Amino acid sequence: MTKAALSAMIRPLVEPRLPEWIEPLWFTSKEQALDFAPQAEIGWFDLNEKEPMIEIARAATNLKWLNSIYAGLDFMPLDVLKERGVVVTNGVGINAITIAEYVVMLMLSHAKGYRDVVRAQDRHEWLRDSPGKRELSGERVLLLGMGAIGSLIKTRLEAFDMTVVPVRRSGADGALRPGEWRQKLGEFDWVVLAVPSTPETKHMIGALELAAMRPNGVLVNIARGDVVDQEALVSALREEKIEAALLDVTDPEPLPEDHPLWELGNAQVTMHLSGRAQTKMFQRSADRFIENLERWHKGEPVQPQLDLELGY
Repeated sequence: MTKAALSAMIRPLVEPRLPEWIEPLWFTSKEQALDFAPQAEIGWFDLNEKEPMIEIARAATNLKWLNSIYAGLDFMPLDVLKERGVVVTNGVGINAITIAEYVVMLMLSHAKGYRDVVRAQDRHEWLRDSPGKRELSGERVLLLGMGAIGSLIKTRLEAFDMTVVPVRRSGADGALRPGEWRQKLGEFDWVVLAVPSTPETKHMIGALELAAMRPNGVLVNIARGDVVDQEALVSALREEKIEAALLDVTDPEPLPEDHPLWELGNAQVTMHLSGRAQTKMFQRSADRFIENLERWHKGEPVQPQLDLELGY
């Protein structure tokens, strides 16, 4: 029997389908998880807080495979897991559909001034004109990040007759190479960030990049907050160097109540809700886990695997 320490929040979706060779150790608290962790060869240690997950992973000294619903696991002790030879599967693609839809919503909401429409309704005021008159059709989008989420963003924006130019290492199919996009920022109306958080992507959008954008340029970030130099962004928004920033992610999270981003009229903050705007996340994760258990038992590779060197 293979012992698997599993979060009880996924139990109703997983337990009826577990194979006979799995001995589940269901935990409902950090303390229980820490008790089970050293026994487990397979672990699914997801909790709402990151620090307990780190502690549990470190305690899982016999772990061979770690599974998670989270796509971004840069907060986990990846160096320890790599040293122990642990295989890590993450939640890449689980939230891709809803996040891609969220990007479309953010862009349309800004283009049509929808926030002002909602506020007018709250005031019972009948507007005589649209507060936003921008059309997505015909505009150009620079897309940084062509993983599961970026790929879906591209097809959805192209359905609005937008020109979407991704950044790819190969530069194939009209894409820009990683070293080319900065000098071309002024050619785009929108810059959409869908990259993983790594040392290479930290603050990839800073004062110089913001200054290179068009005055009507809009920055959309559904990646990670630290991909953008937030102080530089606040300055650019205050000085109206760019038209707006649509931010599902910030640095830090939650954003402090007194942070200037809350008050800036040309910033939208959606509180990292994009991945939560759905009801299918746990079902998709459970289905993937069960499929991976069969692969694991047969000695086949489980998917999708996190590159512990790169962090994504």
